[in-house]
Amino acid sequence: MKDWMFELEMKVRDYECDAQGIVNNANYLHYMEATRHEYLETLGALFSDFQKQHIAPVVAQINIKYKTSLTGGDVFVSKLNCAREGAKIVFFQEIYRKKDNKLCAKAKVEIVVMENGKLTRGDYFDKLLK
Repeated sequence: MKDWMFELEMKVRDYECDAQGIVNNANYLHYMEATRHEYLETLGALFSDFQKQHIAPVVAQINIKYKTSLTGGDVFVSKLNCAREGAKIVFFQEIYRKKDNKLCAKAKVEIVVMENGKLTRGDYFDKLLK
């Protein structure tokens, strides 16, 4: 069992499902992004504050694997861990259906940080994520 830095419970809305009645693949990216934003907010960081400071965390790459489909009304838990890999901030994220704890999707999300329009190491995040 992994220890997770953050977990967020959510529920699938019917309009997120495709014609087959399963969650459209792009919505998993939305769920994971919402989880990252909520996690940062618990650390006292709002995206609106980043903009004011001319800091822009940007997704550089996502590798996602879909395992088990979510369907309308499913409650699920989105979990994350975070690490530094060189200049990148990397989020390891997994989504589990709550009723049976089935892994639905897992991803490695690589973030780079722009400050005043220039690529940086994003040292701001080192302090934030400690």
